[in-house]
Amino acid sequence: MSSLTVTDEQVSATPAKMIQPAWVRVMHWINALAMVLMILSGWQIYNASPLFGFSFPREYTLGGWLGGGLLWHFAAMWLLMINGLAYLITGFATGRFRKKLLPITPSGVLQDVRAALTFKLGHDDLTVYNYVQRLLYAGIIVVGVLIVLSGLSMWKPVQLYYLVMLFGDYPTARYVHFFCMAAICAFLVIHVLLALLVPKSLRAMIIGR
Repeated sequence: MSSLTVTDEQVSATPAKMIQPAWVRVMHWINALAMVLMILSGWQIYNASPLFGFSFPREYTLGGWLGGGLLWHFAAMWLLMINGLAYLITGFATGRFRKKLLPITPSGVLQDVRAALTFKLGHDDLTVYNYVQRLLYAGIIVVGVLIVLSGLSMWKPVQLYYLVMLFGDYPTARYVHFFCMAAICAFLVIHVLLALLVPKSLRAMIIGR
C-alpha cells in the first residue's frame, strides 16, 4: 500500500508535458498582433483605391484615413518582418519545422480531411500535428513570405524594381498582396475555430503546457 501511495505521489508531482516552448508562444502572439494591425490598416489603404467593386466597412479599418492607415501599416510591417524572420530562423535552426511540418503527403491530407469531416480526427497528442495542420501551417509560411515581398514591391517600386519584376508588374503585385491577405484572413478564421474546438491547444499556446 505504501509503495502504491508513493507511486501516486510521483505521478501527481510529474510536471505537465511542455507542448509549446516560450519562444514559440511569444513570437506567435506578436505575429498575431502584427497581422491584425496590418489587415485592418490594409483595409483602410485598400478603400482609398479598391481593386474590386467593394470597400471594407469603415468600422473595421484602422487609421481613419489613407495617411493614418499607411502609418499603422508600416509600423506593423516592421514588427511582422522582424518577428517573422526571427521565427523562421529559429524554426529552421531548432529543427521544429522539420519535426512538426514534415512529411506532408496527399493521402495523409485526404485521410485527415475525411476524419475531420466525420468528427473522428483525434487531438490527444498536441505535440504532433495532423496532416491538415501541417499543410495549413506550411502554406501560411509561404503566404507570409509572398505578402511581405509583394508589399515591399508596392512600397518601393522604383528602388525594389527587381521585386516588382518578380510578380510581373506593379498591378499584379497588388493583386498578389490582396489575395495573400485574403488567405491569411481565412487561415485566422480556421485557426481560431480549431482553437475553440480544442481549448487545450489554446491553453498550451498561453502557458506552454
